[in-house]
Amino acid sequence: QVQLVESGGGLVQAGGSLRLSCAASGVAPSSYAMGWFRQAPGKEREFVVAITWSSARTYYADSVKGRFTISRDNAKNTVNLQMNNLKPEDTAVYYCAATRRGYELGLSGNYDYWGQGTQVTVSS
Repeated sequence: QVQLVESGGGLVQAGGSLRLSCAASGVAPSSYAMGWFRQAPGKEREFVVAITWSSARTYYADSVKGRFTISRDNAKNTVNLQMNNLKPEDTAVYYCAATRRGYELGLSGNYDYWGQGTQVTVSS
């Protein structure tokens, strides 16, 4: 049974930082690319960042480039999202997701498994 569990969300002031983690079980790290998506109230879920299984490639939404960094530790089967210089518009529920695909990682429909989400709130 595949399970993705996010942690690390919370409330932070604008300009602050948070580090999200996603612990995966039931999936072989070498078989899955991982991504983070977010959904703000009243908005559709949007792509944030993704990383291939080998960490050879990463993909970032323009809105987070230079502020967010994704990394993964396949030995621990975890994926981390370091978020710096947070802005109020980053407020959303952040979801971790896994896919067997190695391409088109920005499309939520291409992901096979999802976590339950963790809330990130950035105050101005």
